[in-house]
Amino acid sequence: MAMTLRLTDDEQQALRELAHTEGISMQEAARRAVRSYVERSQHQYRVSQASQRVRDAPPDPLRLPAG
Repeated sequence: MAMTLRLTDDEQQALRELAHTEGISMQEAARRAVRSYVERSQHQYRVSQASQRVRDAPPDPLRLPAG
């Protein structure tokens, strides 16, 4: 799927420098950034859901109260 990505001059320069440093195309650098963003977002969602399940779980009857 083709799309147009509009970047500010600073964003484009940063992407160009990163791509050059890594020896990859700007397109590949942008694709990696998108994949990384998606993976981080999915991870944060899974952690949030797991945390909510722990908060919602009934207390362990065998666990002694703190203090």
